[in-house]
Amino acid sequence: MEFNLDRITFHIWWTLTFLGYALTLLLVPRVVLIKKRNPVATIAWILTIILLPYLGGLLFLFFGINRVDRRAAHKQQSSQSIAGRLPELSQFQLMPEEGRTPQQQRLMRLATRVSGTHSTYGNRIELLADTNRTLGLIEQAILAAESTLHLEYYIWQPDKTGTRLRDLLIKKAKEGVAVRFLFDGLGSMLLTNRFLKPMRDSGIQVASFLPGASFRERWSLNLRSHRKIVVVDGCVGFTGGMNIGDEYLGKDPETGYWRDTHLRLHGPSVLQLQQIFVEDWLYATGEELTRTEIFPKPDDMGNVSAQVLAGGPDNEVHVFLSLMFAAINEARESVTLATSYFVPPVSIATAIETAGYRGLKVRLLLSGRAGYSWTWLAGRSYYDALVKAGVEIYEYDRGLLHSKTLTIDGAWSLVGSPNVDARSLLLNFEVAVAVYDDRIAAQLEDQFTKDLRRAKRIDPNTWPQRKTIQVFGENVCRLFAPVL
Repeated sequence: MEFNLDRITFHIWWTLTFLGYALTLLLVPRVVLIKKRNPVATIAWILTIILLPYLGGLLFLFFGINRVDRRAAHKQQSSQSIAGRLPELSQFQLMPEEGRTPQQQRLMRLATRVSGTHSTYGNRIELLADTNRTLGLIEQAILAAESTLHLEYYIWQPDKTGTRLRDLLIKKAKEGVAVRFLFDGLGSMLLTNRFLKPMRDSGIQVASFLPGASFRERWSLNLRSHRKIVVVDGCVGFTGGMNIGDEYLGKDPETGYWRDTHLRLHGPSVLQLQQIFVEDWLYATGEELTRTEIFPKPDDMGNVSAQVLAGGPDNEVHVFLSLMFAAINEARESVTLATSYFVPPVSIATAIETAGYRGLKVRLLLSGRAGYSWTWLAGRSYYDALVKAGVEIYEYDRGLLHSKTLTIDGAWSLVGSPNVDARSLLLNFEVAVAVYDDRIAAQLEDQFTKDLRRAKRIDPNTWPQRKTIQVFGENVCRLFAPVL
C-alpha cells in the first residue's frame, strides 16, 4: 500500500510538472507576440512564467494580456465611428502657432499629431490643490446644471462622500437634467446594485466602461479607465487626479491628508473633455451623443491656451509616454514633476537623467506613502541613477501625494490622471490637459514649492549607503516594473 501510494504521488508530481511546463511552452510564444513593442516587459513575463510555471501563467492570463486586439480596437472603432457625426469643434477658438515659443509650437504639434485634438484659446482654467474645495466646486456645478451632467470616474466609493454626491445626481435627474454616469468596473468594484438602483430609478443612465458583459471580459484586469471627468451643461469641466470617496478628502485615518491636483475648465477645452466622455459612452453603451446641444458654442471665458488629451491602448501611439518624453527633452531650464506612482519606462527615466546631466533644475516630488509597497520599492530603485545625474528627489510625508503634474521651463504644463508608470503610460485609458501658459505653470511651481515643505529630500550622499537588504528588495520589485 505504501509502495502504491508513493507511485501515485510520483505520477501526480510528474503530471503536474509536465502540465506546468507545457503551459509555459504555450505561453512564452504568446508573450513574445503580444509584447513585441516592449522587450523589457517580454523578458519580465517570460521569467515570471518560467520561474513560477502555474502562478506565473495565471498572472499573465489575468494581467499580461491586455486584449488590445479585441477590446482597444473596438474602442478605437467607436471613437472613429462617432467622430464624423460630432459638431466641428475646430471652429471654436483654435489657437494658432503664431505667438507661441518654438518649444511650445513643437509640443503643440506633437500633441496634435498623437492625440488628434487641437489646442484652443479662450479658456479659463483654475488650479485646484485642496480636495475638499474641489469636491465643493463640483457639487456647486452639479446643483447649477440645467440640461446635462456627464461623469466618468475610475474610483467611486459607496461611502458617505460617494453617497452624498450620488444623491445630488438623483436630485438633478428628478428635476429633468439628463445625467449619465460612467465608472470603471474594477476601480469602482464596490458599487453594488443596491447603491446604483436609486440612480437608475431616478432616470440616471449608469454604465460600466470596463469590464464588459462576458465572463472573459470580466476577468480582463488590464485596460482600465483611469479617467476622472465631470462635464456640466457642456460649459464647465473638471478633470485631474481626484476620485470620489472619503479618503480623497483626508477622512481615512490610515491614509491621512490627501494631496491631489485637479482643474476646473471653462471655454472650448470643455468641449474636448465632453468629446472624450461621448466616445467612452458610445463604447460602453452603444449610444451616440451627437446632438448639437451637448456641444454648445463656448463663450470666450478667458485667455488661456490649452489642449485636452486622451490616451490609451486604442491609440496607435502612446500619447502620454510620447508627450512626457518629448517635453522633458525639450526642457532648457527646468523640469518639475509630481506623481504618486513612479516606476518610469526606460525612455522616461533616461530623459530625466539626461536633463539632470544637462545641468537643468530637475525636481521630482514623489509619494513617500505609496498605496502599494512593491510599487514604491520599485520606484526607489531608480533613485541611484537619478541622484547621480543631479536630480533632486523629494518624498512627500504629510499624507498621501496623488497629484500628477509636469511643468517645463515655467511655460508648459501637463495636469491630469496619468502617473509616471507603465500602467498609466501604456495600458490605462487616461486624460490630461496640456496648458501653454506661463501663469498656470507658475501656479503649479508655487504649489510644488509649498508641497516641498512637507517632503523629505533624498540625500545623494547617504542614499548609496542604505542597507543591502533594502537595495535587494528594491531591485527585486524593479524586475516587475513593466507589469506593476
